[in-house]
Amino acid sequence: MEGTAARHPARIQVSNTKKPVFFYVNLAKRFLQEHGEVQLSALGLAISSMVTVAEILKNSRLAVEQKITTGLDAFNDDGRERAVQKPKMEIVLRKSEDFDQVMAQQTRQPAAPQPAAPAAATAT
Repeated sequence: MEGTAARHPARIQVSNTKKPVFFYVNLAKRFLQEHGEVQLSALGLAISSMVTVAEILKNSRLAVEQKITTGLDAFNDDGRERAVQKPKMEIVLRKSEDFDQVMAQQTRQPAAPQPAAPAAATAT
């Protein structure tokens, strides 16, 4: 697959089991701020999590899709004679024109208030 030899400086390998989706969203925001673009990469079942991350960034007007690549990567499992093919997808997003304005709005908004703990019942 193209681009695997020369790694992108702002590359995130998304997993669907290791971290929650918003971990990757926040990391991608930081990479967009520092590098101007980010490359999201995923294998197999993690592709849906990666697409969710990309769509959150796009729908928040933080990023614009620049490039999408798909392919199959071959892996040798210990107990198998033949290599196993796994689907692979990469999405390169670049910083949107509204990025700085949207980020400023997000940092100004206070965090959602936490619900108060219920008061202890008193015996009468």
